[in-house]
Amino acid sequence: MSATCEPKRILVTADIVGGVWTYALELARALPQIEFALATMGAPISDEQRSEAAQLRNVTLFPSTYALEWMDHPWSEVDEAGEWLLGVATKFKPDLIHLNGYAHAVLPWDAPMIVVAHSCVLSWWSAVKKFNAPREYNEYRRRVSDGLNAADLVVAPTAAMLESLRSNYDWFGEGSVIFNAREPRLFAPRKKRNSIFAAGRLWDEAKNLAALEAVALRVSWSIEVAGDAAHPNGKTREFKHVHSLGRLSSAELAARLGTSAIYALPARYEPFGLSVVEAALSGCALVLGHIASLREVWGDAALFVDPDDHDALAGTLSHLIEDKARRTDLAQRARWRALEFSPSKMADAYRGAYRDCLRQYHKDVAA
Repeated sequence: MSATCEPKRILVTADIVGGVWTYALELARALPQIEFALATMGAPISDEQRSEAAQLRNVTLFPSTYALEWMDHPWSEVDEAGEWLLGVATKFKPDLIHLNGYAHAVLPWDAPMIVVAHSCVLSWWSAVKKFNAPREYNEYRRRVSDGLNAADLVVAPTAAMLESLRSNYDWFGEGSVIFNAREPRLFAPRKKRNSIFAAGRLWDEAKNLAALEAVALRVSWSIEVAGDAAHPNGKTREFKHVHSLGRLSSAELAARLGTSAIYALPARYEPFGLSVVEAALSGCALVLGHIASLREVWGDAALFVDPDDHDALAGTLSHLIEDKARRTDLAQRARWRALEFSPSKMADAYRGAYRDCLRQYHKDVAA
């Protein structure tokens, strides 16, 4: 370990079901001086994801298919994954552990450890269902609480997400907010089509893409939606009035965003929203759910609607369709705002967090 407590090797976990995979690769790309062991869980890794990881010389991939802690009846696999992660750490010998989940924070790591809170079931349930999660999630609540309290530092992508941890898990430890980021060179405005676009898991009530299905016949432009229709539990969600594109490759998604005039995500729950950053970098005007996290991130660079007010959603989309000047202004505001979420700024913030954790860890060991 260097005298300045700069980490050389970091073990980072990631699920490949949501945006954490993209976030993890973006962070590794922005910190080329650090070697990362990327341990994945949640589903079999795809050929495209293997290719993405292989492009980063500082990433060694450790894939698995262990269940994630938010999935149905996951705990035996979560515990098995813990043993597997400790084995990865023994082989890789990291200076620091970066967990993008909660339950594995209680493992006997031989290194300082941070937990990054991208989302959680209890805040999801409250935002989407409008009442507290039922008793069947008590084990989840206990595991997350234990993990938060075991962490040397907890990071969240928004203050709204960080505050939800304090209110849901009686956790009052040290926390920091570090905004996520996307590489601007991967996304660019192109000649715009008269179309509205959205991306996300069709089955996820938090993304609320069903609201776009509900208003599709009330707006004059077509609405296109990209994303998985199949839930991990096997159920499938289908839409009739929007154009479902299925899961797109990274290149296909960037091309579709570049030519879309409006990006609509009337989310009920979205702790940050990398897809919105991608849309903004692509020059889309943004119509988003009126929730604290999205307002925190986008301010006056987007229009916000109540996720459950279909009249407001249809009216807002129609207004932007009819008012090109307003649409252009919003798109410019969104792109300027998205450029503030630079990978280098995110990397600098994480480098500082890593350094602080290492310094405190060695100070505690020496005491």
